[in-house]
Amino acid sequence: MMKRSLVCVPVLVLAMGHCSGAIAAGPPADAAAAAAARQRVVDHWTPERRAAATPRDLFLDPHGKAYMRRADGALIAYGRAGGDQLSASNPVPAARPGGGGGGGSDATPPSISGMAPADGATIAASATFSAVITDASGIRSVSFVVTYPDGVTTQSFTPTFVGNDTWETNLQGFSDGQWSWQVVAKDAAKGGGNTATSAPSGFAVDTGGGGSGGGGGGGGSYITTNAGWVGGGVVQTAAGRIYFEMPGNPKRKGGWSGYVCSGTVATDATSGRSVILTAAHCVYDDANKAFARNVLFIPNQDATTGTGTDRDCSNDPLGCWVPSFGAVDVNWTTRTFPDNVAWDYAFYVVRDSGAHSGTSAGSEVLDVAVTPMAISFATPAYDDGDPSATSVDFTHALGYSYSDDPTFMYCAEDMTLEGTVNWWLPSCGLSGGASGGPWVQPMSGGDGPLISVNSWGYTTAPGMAGPKFSGTSTECVFGEARGVDFLAVPTTDGDAGIAVSCP
Repeated sequence: MMKRSLVCVPVLVLAMGHCSGAIAAGPPADAAAAAAARQRVVDHWTPERRAAATPRDLFLDPHGKAYMRRADGALIAYGRAGGDQLSASNPVPAARPGGGGGGGSDATPPSISGMAPADGATIAASATFSAVITDASGIRSVSFVVTYPDGVTTQSFTPTFVGNDTWETNLQGFSDGQWSWQVVAKDAAKGGGNTATSAPSGFAVDTGGGGSGGGGGGGGSYITTNAGWVGGGVVQTAAGRIYFEMPGNPKRKGGWSGYVCSGTVATDATSGRSVILTAAHCVYDDANKAFARNVLFIPNQDATTGTGTDRDCSNDPLGCWVPSFGAVDVNWTTRTFPDNVAWDYAFYVVRDSGAHSGTSAGSEVLDVAVTPMAISFATPAYDDGDPSATSVDFTHALGYSYSDDPTFMYCAEDMTLEGTVNWWLPSCGLSGGASGGPWVQPMSGGDGPLISVNSWGYTTAPGMAGPKFSGTSTECVFGEARGVDFLAVPTTDGDAGIAVSCP
């Protein structure tokens, strides 16, 4: 077993002067105090604050400069001074994808026209799919749903808004046969919006006898770039949305901003607590050197009976939980993205008592109310050369969507390497809010071992990176999250966490 120790750094004032040595688990804090702290966090997340929270998604440009994407799609400099900013790579629709642009009286669904390929068209192994979609309230989300020649199998894709009311995406990997597709669009009207579904548009595929080896549209590769998860299983309830706040500057003055990420309840074999796996950048602000505050975890928010951006934990199927603190590798805290990408894994720790609010989940204990997922610290399969969905390196990455709130989304394809410290899913196009969501390999019946989390992407191309768990400090940090005494961790804003020093 690796030796573990805690290290004191300027922003982490650990109680009782513990700067090294594993801290033994101690008795829980006063239950009434824990319940009061939970209620403060739940009350903090008003509908307005939840609606204003934005994804905390990190990106690199071709020169290695770091950015974080704003709600309007623009990329702002991350972790460095100056006015370095990239405008949105594409225009944005009249209402932001997350909604908020419509009036409450709008009961008219979006208008869908100009679908290409048109009904009866013939395409080759790849083609650009597009549609013109309009609505007075703006467009919240759009999906292109392709039906295979068997008439049963379908695959959904999230297109890009390119201006002039047009949404499009390039799909490839089609095989010969008769296919069809349709458009599903939801507007940004209040009350959840109105949904329109186009009539199926049939098209033929003629590859000239050559077929196609792989790509985003189906065929032999079965790549999914960004689609709503319909597989159910353990991952459906173990994964959830995380709301939290980070400071606007290192002095923690001038306001804190709300963000959303994703996380997954992990099997910890420890009593008194539950542990949520997520990304380090969803736990600790490495630019402003502070732990998150007002953290709220909502498992299976996809099944909410609300609109997704409300404060009512009673309309979420399992309610909400308030973590007590986070745990990261000290290397994430002492460096700044992208120099710390190798350590972009972290954990939130939730008490067994006093942390739950809302719907009765059958148990107040998070990892009893949901079935947790096991973390694998072994080296997963990658680059096996088999492009099919049955290959040993076929990997699912999942996370909660900001633009399709509250839908649980996923991408799936063969896993490869990006550099020496990251796994890579080259076609993954998960929408904002997925950061920290689970990577599962292999996925079977909605369950499987957790091998990584959604970490970062490039500004100019699709793809998602995930940190390695094998051969890293992930297991060491996990061990401290399972064992550190609640009373040894500060509770003040910005300091509620531990930075773990591992061999």
